[in-house]
Amino acid sequence: MSVYPVGVLFSRSGGYSRPAEQGYFGALAAVSDINADNAYPFQLKVHHADPKGNADRYAELCRDLIRKSGAQHIVGCTTSWSRKEVIPVVEKLDALLWYPCVYEGFEVSENLVYVAACANQHLVPLLDHIVPRFGARAFLTGSNYIWGWETNRIARDILTRSGGAVLGERYVPIGDEDIGHLITEIREKRPDFILNNLIGPSSYAFLAAYRALGQEDPAFLPENCPVISCNLCENETTRLGENAAGHYTVSSYFRALASEENDRFAARMKADNPSQVADAFFVQAYAAVVMIAEAIRQTGSDEAQGVLEAVRSSGTATPLGSVRVDRGTNHVSLCGHIGRARADGDFDIVHHCRETITPDPFLTATPLDRLYASSGADARQLRVVR
Repeated sequence: MSVYPVGVLFSRSGGYSRPAEQGYFGALAAVSDINADNAYPFQLKVHHADPKGNADRYAELCRDLIRKSGAQHIVGCTTSWSRKEVIPVVEKLDALLWYPCVYEGFEVSENLVYVAACANQHLVPLLDHIVPRFGARAFLTGSNYIWGWETNRIARDILTRSGGAVLGERYVPIGDEDIGHLITEIREKRPDFILNNLIGPSSYAFLAAYRALGQEDPAFLPENCPVISCNLCENETTRLGENAAGHYTVSSYFRALASEENDRFAARMKADNPSQVADAFFVQAYAAVVMIAEAIRQTGSDEAQGVLEAVRSSGTATPLGSVRVDRGTNHVSLCGHIGRARADGDFDIVHHCRETITPDPFLTATPLDRLYASSGADARQLRVVR
């Protein structure tokens, strides 16, 4: 029986290890399922490398995975910084990077498959849901690297072109938990909502401090001035508890989505590992491996460009639904569901996206002038302050 190597490149330690481990565990769960399925006449073998949160190590470790193990496919990277370090390596060695984390867009590579959402699939539907209900005056936060910069830039563009306003835009270094100055400025400027593009410990510290602010001043309770995020998942909200409760996240997957298929998948993942939370990052990494395996089964080879052509030509059944890689952008069409976090870490689905959103990574087909201003003002008059 043939054995095909698959590289897995996630930081299981360092400043953003919590979400990164979800990608790691999702990839491993999919490999285990594929290897146990007699429908696949081959086995996959995982070769893992841990950059420990050091962006300078990603390129070197990716190169080693490809050259030493022979892997044609690398599932990995969490931050946009690390992804951009890896792209020149896979392009030079003609391998494929399968990127399972939401990102800011404005990028395409023939050697990269974007399995998670870009801005028109996460930020745009999130703003479309939040602004008419709370208002169009925002405060933007972010970790000081490309994800925060670009996502906030897009939000600023949409809001200002749509009659809204950005009252402040502040960044902190990745992993920095000294965020008191953000809370002070938010208290002074009193926005309608906060867009949180912080990651890891910075985000957790911010949500804890913001909850304390809401307890002091009811204007900052989630029902009055929520924190909204494009990258906060159940693995994190489960541990954050009340600090995340009431705030909003957009995602291609929530474990609370009601369907027989999703219920079976979530139950099976929990049975395999009761302490594991199958959130969006987990599922997107899982889907990447399934797409690789299904393409190998179709083509009889793990050769990178043959696999890429296969996933462009037909859909693959995954926990995200049937996904197909867009030939022009190497992104996939995804839903943009919106959930409101509960104290138990799960989400109430407040907007169930019924049709997938075609990827538009350069926002060339997505109107940035949204009809927000009047609906936001009306919504503010109708809100109840407890």
